[in-house]
Amino acid sequence: MQFKTIKPKDPSLVSYFILSFLRIVLVFAPQLGYIHPDEFFQSVEVVAGDEYGLEVTRTWEFNSTYPIRSMAITYFGMKIPFSLLRVVSMYTNYYLGINLRGSYVTLVFPRLLMVTLSFVNDWSLYRICRSYGLQYQFRLLTLASSYVMLVYATHTFSNSIEMALCSLLLYIVSDCMIHSNTIIYQREFLEEKYRKAQRTVEKVRFYKLKMSLPSHSLNKCVLMATLCVAGVFNRPTFILFGMPLVFHWLLRGMGTKTVSFTDFNLRIVIFVLSAIPSLILFIVIDSIYYGYLTMAEIELQDIGINNFVVTPVNFIRYNIIAENTAQHGVHPFYTHALVNVPLLYNVLGVLAIFSLLFMIYRFSTNDYTSLPRAQSFVGLMLSAIFFPIISLSLINHQEARFLIPITVPLVLLHAPKLQVGLSASYPFKTPSRLKNFLYHNLLCPAVSPKYLLKIWYTANVILTLFYGFLHQGGVYQLAEYFSHQVDVRSSDVQTHLVTSHIYSVPQCFVGLPSTETLLINPDNGQKYRRTKQFFLYEYGSLDLEQLYRKLKLLIDVCEMRSISANQRYRLYLAIPSSLSEGLNDIFQNRTATLIKHSQVRVFYPHLSIEAMPKVFGQHPCGINTDVDELDDTCPIYALEDEQNPFSVGRMLKQFSSVAHQFGLILYRIEVRRIK
Repeated sequence: MQFKTIKPKDPSLVSYFILSFLRIVLVFAPQLGYIHPDEFFQSVEVVAGDEYGLEVTRTWEFNSTYPIRSMAITYFGMKIPFSLLRVVSMYTNYYLGINLRGSYVTLVFPRLLMVTLSFVNDWSLYRICRSYGLQYQFRLLTLASSYVMLVYATHTFSNSIEMALCSLLLYIVSDCMIHSNTIIYQREFLEEKYRKAQRTVEKVRFYKLKMSLPSHSLNKCVLMATLCVAGVFNRPTFILFGMPLVFHWLLRGMGTKTVSFTDFNLRIVIFVLSAIPSLILFIVIDSIYYGYLTMAEIELQDIGINNFVVTPVNFIRYNIIAENTAQHGVHPFYTHALVNVPLLYNVLGVLAIFSLLFMIYRFSTNDYTSLPRAQSFVGLMLSAIFFPIISLSLINHQEARFLIPITVPLVLLHAPKLQVGLSASYPFKTPSRLKNFLYHNLLCPAVSPKYLLKIWYTANVILTLFYGFLHQGGVYQLAEYFSHQVDVRSSDVQTHLVTSHIYSVPQCFVGLPSTETLLINPDNGQKYRRTKQFFLYEYGSLDLEQLYRKLKLLIDVCEMRSISANQRYRLYLAIPSSLSEGLNDIFQNRTATLIKHSQVRVFYPHLSIEAMPKVFGQHPCGINTDVDELDDTCPIYALEDEQNPFSVGRMLKQFSSVAHQFGLILYRIEVRRIK
């Protein structure tokens, strides 16, 4: 009796599914990390304000007079799902008493949409590998273990949508390339057979076989054109990522007998014509959203050129001016290549940069036979990686998230090196002692995979924890805290929140009704607006002395209103706990001002790069900032520890001091009443 051997599943594939499940779990955890304000203020903040009528901050990018952000993709990808969630929430709240409009749902629901979209990258990579006969198991594992997928891809960045669209476009182009190459090879083979055939019957048979071959020149043209329009309206930088891919699609078969420049030009014309319907649709959506085009004007057919707005054009016109982009930060031209690529992809990014330099070296030494062909799969991936990097490096404002659409081609091209090593064979033409040492101790397959994999996994774990949970992690918790506080607070009490050295607080998580919405009293029909009860003052990285003066001025104004209009108030200050020692010193030195601050709560974990924790500082053991009880503070170095700097008590206090600085501390600012 023979038994079939059951092969165990590929361990890489099993690990991939575990990491994919982890990607979903981290959405519900949730990730408290706050990478950049754009992840909220370009999507969730705007949509939640529109759908739920909340008090939100609409940034200058959504100014109706000169909008540079399209709402077309956001409308289909987020606005419609939020509308459905609002309807479902009405029923769950009525029948089950479950509110689906709280801070947690507002944070998790759009991220659930993003994590679903993120698997487009996985699917595209898998399909490309299957089309070209590549090993997909380890490549999928590498992709899933990257913190770019675990963190960036699940946050509500337009860059994450851009990454999914670029990956899908990369699959379409690569599939069209291999399909065209197959058809062209078969056509040329049959034409050669047709010419060599002696008998008429054979010629007829080969001719029929040639004519039965499917068309390939305009394959998936409409889909590609629509995808490119969607990508440009999502982020106009998609042009830089899509241009090399579309060029390879146009270039398919050039240089063969069956494809000529006429086909090349025809593809361009049909591609442009195919993009027109989606282009018109997106322009109309933006024009209606920003109020340029109204339904009344459509019914009256009173439509002119001024009734339309093209947001990508406004975006490009704004960003081509160096003074405008400099307002958001100026970076050297090499930031993307030397900082952002290694930051995003660590060893894979370094390998990609060195592989490009190695190819440039081969080109300079006239070693053309070792270089990939322009129309090859490797040529496609190289252009998809380095054309955007070089193009975006010409802009003076460079952020790491701008490069995440190159993730899939980078993994496709360089991920196997993590498993098989940097060099499968001796890479040098002439041996030497130094070259032999480098190969046997650094490059050979027996050595390099061990340290490459360790670096890859260690770096991604650290960066997942840092950006997913630690970086600005207290901001969402702060907003959620005030969502509960304002709910239970009396309507005649105004809440003032001052923040410093943290990112902007998304007010959609506070969940207050908008004060701009015009309401009608059902009893008398009188129109009115809600009175504003929550005031937010964000001072960036303001010096603590200046921050103190701002607080003093604000509390003076609130006290005057309290006396003149009997308006009750509460004033709070939120700063990183690493600044608490400096703030305490300022309050202690300003006792004559008769204002005090008392700790309300600390939100952990939180780290602001603008206010890094200090290794040496005051140990926060029961700090009370009231001048009458200043003896409650305690220094790190107690008298008994002065003789022994490495005593257990001193080390524990030192560790506790540093750990307590990884938080966002909320203070209540009050006038010190004379007893």
